Amino acid sequence: MASSELIRQISRTSASKIVLIAIDGLGGLPLAETGKTELETANTPNLDALAARSVCGLSDPVGAGITPGSAPGHLTLFGYDPVSCLIGRGVLEALGVDFALGPDDVAARGNLCTVDENGLVTDRRAGRVTTEKNQELCRLLDGQEIDGVRIIVRLVKEHRLVVIFRGGGLSAGVNDSDPQQEGVTPKEVTAVEPEAKANRTAAIANQFIARAKAALAAHYPANMVLLRGFSKQPELPTMTEIYKLKPAAIASYPMYRGLARVAGMKVLETGATPEEEAETLKQNFKNHDFFFVHIKATDTAGEDGDFNRKVAVLEEVDRALDKVIGLEPDVIVVTGDHSTPALLKGHSWHPVPVLLYSRWCRPDGVSRFSESACISGGLGRIAATEIMPLAMANALKLDKFGA
Repeated sequence: MASSELIRQISRTSASKIVLIAIDGLGGLPLAETGKTELETANTPNLDALAARSVCGLSDPVGAGITPGSAPGHLTLFGYDPVSCLIGRGVLEALGVDFALGPDDVAARGNLCTVDENGLVTDRRAGRVTTEKNQELCRLLDGQEIDGVRIIVRLVKEHRLVVIFRGGGLSAGVNDSDPQQEGVTPKEVTAVEPEAKANRTAAIANQFIARAKAALAAHYPANMVLLRGFSKQPELPTMTEIYKLKPAAIASYPMYRGLARVAGMKVLETGATPEEEAETLKQNFKNHDFFFVHIKATDTAGEDGDFNRKVAVLEEVDRALDKVIGLEPDVIVVTGDHSTPALLKGHSWHPVPVLLYSRWCRPDGVSRFSESACISGGLGRIAATEIMPLAMANALKLDKFGA
């Protein structure tokens, strides 16, 4: 992998435009009845036609066998090393809802969840409680003070919220309370660093969780909260600093808007459907030379175990792609941040299909955008961090290295 410092040295500005379409949770697993994944089941004539003009392959977001979270999965697509540039989910959620984090704030992503009479988590998403109900519960939890630390709770979307701990002597060096599975009890927040600040933060977080459980007791199925991704504001070089781009993000979901802001992108206002996002791209196409277009609904369907709904979303993306192609970007990349097979109901380690179209690419004979077809493509199996340098090269935005 070329280092970001090397790319910084050889990148240059140009009029060419790159569109990166990130279909969240793109990869899947085949149904036993048909032997086909969600992508192989979907009717995707536009994606298939584009694949036939592209170079294709599979990518590993973090590494072979590693199941990535959403943040590292997307950071790799932007060319950042997901291990050294790890960003906590709490910060991303806070930035995604336009919350101004202070330098000492610690933020955590929250899930409203359901626990039974034995304290076991029976639904990590509380039946995907409505955004309106979540807003009511956030008001109930917001504004507490524990040991001199103010607790700020803000709505994200559906069952998701963000909790900000504001006060002195805090550390992000604590573990999650979210066990990431059902049928078990929530974990106690404990320090993962030896500092006194971490122990203090863990104690305050546990007190907040206990208070939240009491306050939510009458609001089944949202009768508990899980916290994860405790983090502080990070400092990363922006995509403008590394690639000399004028980047923009088209994403309706708060966390990905936050991630785009961390990478230095301008976040554009947009609707949530693929068609609405394609229209946002069209309206802003003259103003930027790099666009990150994020599709969330595929991942949601995969996590819900809804194979057919994921197929339907992929077909919706395919229809919207016609408008993107009509804009004639110099480079189009279509891939995902990770796989979310409906059969697993969660993120997985499986490599993700990727296609890269440009006037300068070498089409490889792949004529179907799918896992089984892309495995024989000209890109082979690559690290996802290599996608941005390839996109930059195909946009003629990289100078020659060395004499």
